[in-house]
Amino acid sequence: MKIELLHINDCPNTARALAQIETALTALGRQDLTIRLRPIKSPADTAGTAFSGSPTITVDGTDIFPGAAPTTELACRIYPTPSGMDGVPTVDQILEALRNRGL
Repeated sequence: MKIELLHINDCPNTARALAQIETALTALGRQDLTIRLRPIKSPADTAGTAFSGSPTITVDGTDIFPGAAPTTELACRIYPTPSGMDGVPTVDQILEALRNRGL
């Protein structure tokens, strides 16, 4: 299983997203999985990815939050959360998304 965090340079939410994913994996007992940070530096870097803005979390190349359309723009992404729009999904949202993918 390949988990990637696709992000643009200087994304203010990359570190937070990484921490949320790590917390979710710990809760699932899957600290054995590595999260690959994949910088998106140009529109060409989005080719063949599910990049939908920074940060995008993928498992085996598929966005775990598929509601957003893939983009070639180097832009930030926002997520609907129980407490409103935010730059990262909650740990619970990530847990649910990962469980839906068989973790």
